[in-house]
Amino acid sequence: MSTATATLAAARSPAVALLSLRRRAPAAAPIRFPGLRVVSGCRHIAMASAAHSRAPTDPLPKGADLFFRAVISNMEKVYLSRNPTAKTILELVRSYDGDHICYDHFAFRTFGVNGYGINSLSDFFTDFGYLPREELRFPAKKLRALWFSPPTNDGYSGTGTYGPLPRIFISELLVDELTTQSQEIIHKYIKTSGNGNNHAAIASTSGELTWEKPIYSDFQILSRESEYAAWTLVNGYALNHATIATHRLESDIRSINKFNKFVEDNGFKLNSEGGILKVSPDGLLQQSSTVADSSLFTFADGITESIPRSYIEFAERLLLPQFKDLQDEEVKEYHRRDGFEVGNADKIFESTSKDQLTRRSA
Repeated sequence: MSTATATLAAARSPAVALLSLRRRAPAAAPIRFPGLRVVSGCRHIAMASAAHSRAPTDPLPKGADLFFRAVISNMEKVYLSRNPTAKTILELVRSYDGDHICYDHFAFRTFGVNGYGINSLSDFFTDFGYLPREELRFPAKKLRALWFSPPTNDGYSGTGTYGPLPRIFISELLVDELTTQSQEIIHKYIKTSGNGNNHAAIASTSGELTWEKPIYSDFQILSRESEYAAWTLVNGYALNHATIATHRLESDIRSINKFNKFVEDNGFKLNSEGGILKVSPDGLLQQSSTVADSSLFTFADGITESIPRSYIEFAERLLLPQFKDLQDEEVKEYHRRDGFEVGNADKIFESTSKDQLTRRSA
């Protein structure tokens, strides 16, 4: 596609244009298209959607909506089967607050090389009405991410995956920026995947890797350079974390500070990187998370060792200043602070780090 053609496509369909440009972009190049905001790794440079709300997109047809929810419910089922902390916390919240849990976002990790990056998963979500919003960059971790907003679903009647559809946050490791040894390891496994990247959503619903099971020494080598790379090698496209929208709850734990105390009082350790509560510079996006669960994994060479799995996050989105006088019954999600904050997300990534896992077991 020529630059002129890409520009025309952007005018007609920003979502399609972004993803087309994304496929052609060099590994470390920022994504450029009209309306896309690129958020730097420095907290003081920019924030994602801090001061504006977005208009909802058209709802999905009923059949598509039911199918899509069945798919993400299966993603959630795999996630909960591997992560007892998340399962228990969801049960505790339901017993305390009632059946009011809604998800703020789902997050996934990918290898940003040879078609195994963000687009390997995002195409599924954009097919069901999601729109790309901003790119976030994490230079120190050699990562970048895109988040996607869901189609409108104000008429929902359920909770969880059958409640308001979650935002989607997909990150990718900039593999070309790693050492030659780490690049060779990642390429070795990706080559065994065939066209597995075209079926990332299926992999997420099944919990299976699309590449060969790795050997332990390769996992160790990646762990020393990038814990993100090692996590992705053994977990693949599995849901990295789900996030409870605390402001949608109906009891006192709708305040994230009270929610955090509730979680800790029930014996769970929270990610302490940068403090328990991660707060955006505007104060309107407040987040916290547990430390990831671990489980035994038998590598291809027969060695069985503990590996990090996933975690559960909590987020409170406060009202934007222009909507602060709305009555509670008038408030919609788009009246609240949208998007993500690089400084917060950078610390949330640490929920699967060795430092946090060691602290959990102490």
